[in-house]
Amino acid sequence: MLKEQPFYQSKESTYMKLLVLLGRCGQPGKAQQLFDAMIEEGLEPTTEFYTALVGAYCRSNILDKAFTILHRMIELPYCQPNVYTYSILIKACVDASRFDLVDLLYEQMAERSIVPNTVTQNIILSGYGRAGKYEEMEKVLSGMLEKPDSKPDIWTMNTILSLFANKGQIETMERWYEKFCSFGIEPETRTFNILINAYGKKRMYDKMSSVMEYMRKLSFPWTTSTYNNVIEAFSDIGDAKHMEYTFDQMRAEGVKADTKTFCCLIRGYANAGLFPKVINAVRLAGKLEIPENTSFFSSVIYACAKADDLIEMERVFKRMKEKRCQPDDTTYSIMIEAYRKEGMTDKIYDLEQEKQMMSASEKLELMPT
Repeated sequence: MLKEQPFYQSKESTYMKLLVLLGRCGQPGKAQQLFDAMIEEGLEPTTEFYTALVGAYCRSNILDKAFTILHRMIELPYCQPNVYTYSILIKACVDASRFDLVDLLYEQMAERSIVPNTVTQNIILSGYGRAGKYEEMEKVLSGMLEKPDSKPDIWTMNTILSLFANKGQIETMERWYEKFCSFGIEPETRTFNILINAYGKKRMYDKMSSVMEYMRKLSFPWTTSTYNNVIEAFSDIGDAKHMEYTFDQMRAEGVKADTKTFCCLIRGYANAGLFPKVINAVRLAGKLEIPENTSFFSSVIYACAKADDLIEMERVFKRMKEKRCQPDDTTYSIMIEAYRKEGMTDKIYDLEQEKQMMSASEKLELMPT
């Protein structure tokens, strides 16, 4: 439509915005078409344009194409890759656990005198941590402390703490917390939320309360995430009393509940066997216009399965699809387990077939055209 206007002129900013948007939407094929159309219109590609195209392929985990574009950039004198280009590629390789390619990219950066920044190093730290490569992680961190261009920051701190918190390694998490504080890095609200979540999952309620009191003392606000972590801790063990008390306090303080809040409430009531309260929570979510996403419907399906109400479970599953919320692995595993309890092998077969078809469809959508 824009091109049909008499005043139309090719603008780099328009193409750049569209390239980034298509990349974020998982449309690398269309991003490539747009890039080619831009060149046909006479616009000169820059490092930023090529980096956006690299990002589009990386977001869809099409690494071979992303590396092809990198090599093309190296051959063009005015489109040389920079630290942002390499950071995007490194993140994609880390996410794919291709640490061999990460090493290759680091060598290439060194050859081209491109210094990794804190963002790049944080990406590597996160990847090594998720893969359990703790020695490599410590080497990267030591290197960060020695170099002025990549000093550890609060993001580094939160990344490391999250890794050990998610693995339930509380003592290691606490040691790293002390270590980062000794580096002079000040914790923020998210840091404390990570600690609260970790203590809650391990049922270390005294420590969880201590962190919350410490936040009050330092005038850090209790956010939606803070309350969600506490509600989730009580939800997991079906402690409806403390869960409700926390939710009431959250509302009394004017902190807005979100989808995760209600997912935790629904699961908590289900774990406590309080199914009428599940219905009340779903109704309240609707009244407060809480967004219904895949996690929300999966929580309701979980509650139905807990109550052995397979008819209602199927009705919620149907409504989920009508609302265009894509079922995920959690959704399918809950339903399959519910059917397995009742020996309904035909239903299990249908769900497994549907799951395979959905997975194949997603892969086709990611392929460049």
